[in-house]
Amino acid sequence: MDSVLNYLGTLLWSGWTGLLDYLAAHVLLCLVPAFVIAGFMSSMIPKESITRFLGPKASKWISYPASAFGGFILAVCSCTILPLFAGIWKRGAGLGPAITFLFVGPAINILAITYTGATIGLDIAISRLVLSIGFGIVIGLIMAWIFRVEESERETGETANGVFDQSAKVKPAIWVMFTLLVAVLIVGTLQIDLFTNVYASFHLSAGWENRLDSFLSTMNLTVQGAILILMLVVIGITAWRGFESIFDGFTAWTYAAFACIALTILLAAPKEEVGSLVIGINGRLIGELILLVAIGVVANRSFSQDELAGWVWETWKFVKQIFPLLIIGVFAAGIVKVIIPESWVRTIAGQNTIWANLVGVIFGVFMYFPTLVEVPVAKMFLDLGMARGPLLAYLLSDPELSLQSILVLNGVMGKKKTAIYVALVAVFSTLAGYIFGLLLAVGG
Repeated sequence: MDSVLNYLGTLLWSGWTGLLDYLAAHVLLCLVPAFVIAGFMSSMIPKESITRFLGPKASKWISYPASAFGGFILAVCSCTILPLFAGIWKRGAGLGPAITFLFVGPAINILAITYTGATIGLDIAISRLVLSIGFGIVIGLIMAWIFRVEESERETGETANGVFDQSAKVKPAIWVMFTLLVAVLIVGTLQIDLFTNVYASFHLSAGWENRLDSFLSTMNLTVQGAILILMLVVIGITAWRGFESIFDGFTAWTYAAFACIALTILLAAPKEEVGSLVIGINGRLIGELILLVAIGVVANRSFSQDELAGWVWETWKFVKQIFPLLIIGVFAAGIVKVIIPESWVRTIAGQNTIWANLVGVIFGVFMYFPTLVEVPVAKMFLDLGMARGPLLAYLLSDPELSLQSILVLNGVMGKKKTAIYVALVAVFSTLAGYIFGLLLAVGG
């Protein structure tokens, strides 16, 4: 009985420490800005500015890039992209551009790419971004060619194209704000001397610092990490009070939540020396401070309160939908890491073979995770010995292929189109992982 309790305690402790490490190390400078950017794009960039380029009369040189960009702008996960795909295809979009839209949307959303780079590595994140766009366009072109006769009949039929006749303008201030938000993300995550160099430092002297460091070290936390986790809790409370009824007007809770978000980003930027209370003022902190001031000025001068309320609501909606699942996924990944023997992972997917990459794809089909949860799961397998090639194959296929999405697509497109689409995604993802692994071997 004691051994069972000890093992259970080990599992829970592994999940807990993994979660604390995740919250302290990966969220603040990548996911917080990414959630804000996703909410901004969803609320400020009109769908009509994208979908009008997807109609059957649009040139391929326009429709396919627009489909890829539209997937990036309009969707966060597969549960969102599926009904949008069904809607634009049924209303007259070409099969090829619609498939590109379907593939790219869940694969390269700003949240997933940012978190992939921060957690697993820039090489995987960039490969995931570039290959997802390329594969989406190529798979769309192949599907359009295979079903070209059927598509030709659709174009000459009585398809309702009203959605593709609409247009909407995007005011310049939106692009200015978008640039500033992306800059916050880049400054917070890019590892270059300009941002990482320490220009001044100070020591937080306190009589209890040794005891505090000793306590936090048992959970692999620094003082800065503990403060950031506490700030996340404060943000959650203030945002819940200030954002839930945002359309009724901004309250003191709303402004408190804004202040806490900005303060948390600033607190995450300085460099803390491990094992001490020495805080380094680096270029990252200076850059973030300048950008946050600029964002406040542009938001105040260029956007109405209704526009800002829509932005806040979309961001808060994404947080409520995704963040709880992400917390559960990270905690579960920490537990599973203890359960699965490292030797199993190394035997099945520790080498860069076609079979190992196919296993990564198959795992993505049968073990589908909500958006972002696939990243800590991938990190878990990387720590257990999975090669980076199969890891990329998994990350390419997981957002696209799941039993749920296959069943939905079967109802929308029919068995034949769905089967060919699934086969193309599986083949492309497997080969991409294999070739990526070969290039790493050559480069290494």
